[in-house]
Amino acid sequence: MSNIKKMVITALLIALGIILPPALHAVPNAGIVLLPMHLPILLCGIVCGIPYGLACGIATPILSHLLTGMPPAALLPAMTPELAVYGLAAALILHFVCMKNTYIKVYIALVGAMLAGRIVFGALNALIFSAGEYSLQIWLTAAFVTALPGIAVQLVLIPVIVIALSKAKLITIK
Repeated sequence: MSNIKKMVITALLIALGIILPPALHAVPNAGIVLLPMHLPILLCGIVCGIPYGLACGIATPILSHLLTGMPPAALLPAMTPELAVYGLAAALILHFVCMKNTYIKVYIALVGAMLAGRIVFGALNALIFSAGEYSLQIWLTAAFVTALPGIAVQLVLIPVIVIALSKAKLITIK
C-alpha cells in the first residue's frame, strides 16, 4: 500500500475517532463502556502500520479534545499514551507475528495491543496521574469490567473489517 493511501486512511480513521465519541454521547457513559475512540486507532495500526498507527493514537485524542471537548482535559494526559500504544502495538505485533492465517494474526495483534494499552494506562495512573489513589482493583474494573462491551465490539468488528478489506483487495495484511 502506498504512503499516500496510508495517510488518507489514517486521516479518515482520525476523523472517525473524533466523530464517534460525540455520536455516542446520548448513551450514558458510552465513552468508558464502548471505547469509541479505541476502534479506529486499533484499526489504523493493523491496516496502515507502525508510524501511522502511532500518529493516529496521538493525534486522535488531542484533536478530539480540541474540537469536541472529548476526552475531558483531565483524562487527556493518560489517554493519549494509552491510545498511542494501541496504534503502535497493533502494528508491531502484526508485523512480527508469523502466521499464514490472517484472521488469527489480526486477533493476536488486536488482543496484544489491547493488553499493552491497558497496561500503559494502568501504569501511568498508578505512578503519575493518580499515584497513591490507584489500585489493582480500580485498574481491573476500569480496564476490563466496565469496558467489556467495548472490548467485545473491538474483538468482533476489527477482524471482520480487516478481513473484508483484504478480500476486497483494498488492503494487504502480510
